Amino acid sequence: MVKYMTEKKIIEMKKINKRYQKDAEILHILKNVSLDVLEGEFLAILGPSGSGKSTLMNMIGCMDVFDDGEYYLNGISIAGQGDKELTEIRNKEIGFVFQKYHLIPTYTVLQNIIMPLLMRGMSMEEARKESMDTIRLLGLDKRLKHKPSELSGGQQQRVAIARALVGEPTILLADEPTGALDTGSGKEVLKLFKKLNDIGHTIVMITHDMEVAKAAGRIVRIVDGELFEA
Repeated sequence: MVKYMTEKKIIEMKKINKRYQKDAEILHILKNVSLDVLEGEFLAILGPSGSGKSTLMNMIGCMDVFDDGEYYLNGISIAGQGDKELTEIRNKEIGFVFQKYHLIPTYTVLQNIIMPLLMRGMSMEEARKESMDTIRLLGLDKRLKHKPSELSGGQQQRVAIARALVGEPTILLADEPTGALDTGSGKEVLKLFKKLNDIGHTIVMITHDMEVAKAAGRIVRIVDGELFEA
């Protein structure tokens, strides 16, 4: 399988710091974190609970702001962006995949998948047509009328991945994507990530599990808020 990684930096972080105040104490959660991710790369960020990996994920996903440093996402400087601008950047640049799927239980598979496109102003029919290649790629074309409760955990995660992909984001950002799955379903999701990466998708995966991290092409470790190449 031909890899499509280029020398273009999709993520470029330079000396990112994040601090929180807890009572009278200042907690230094991220300490001079620098990270580059190339277009087409599959990166795992590995760290135990309390290491700062969730905070780093929030920074990458533009869901939280850093105290100092520089962050460029697909060439866009994130420093100083307001809430409205960050929302627009998230919607355009990032496809989120969460451990708990975050599907709407009253919606069908199709409605869940096309929701990001409807939020951009597409009609239902336009969104369906735009999504069908992704739906077929993930093997969900026979499940479109089902509700999430009628699916296995692995199938629900496929729906969540399809929803993340339909807007053609710059990166797929996955937070413990196998954490709620049995071993077999987890392996299937990782195979799917490898397949998506092989056809050119840039993936950043957050995990505490080394066996999961090994699915990626590159691993970095975060320990006590500091980032190291594995």
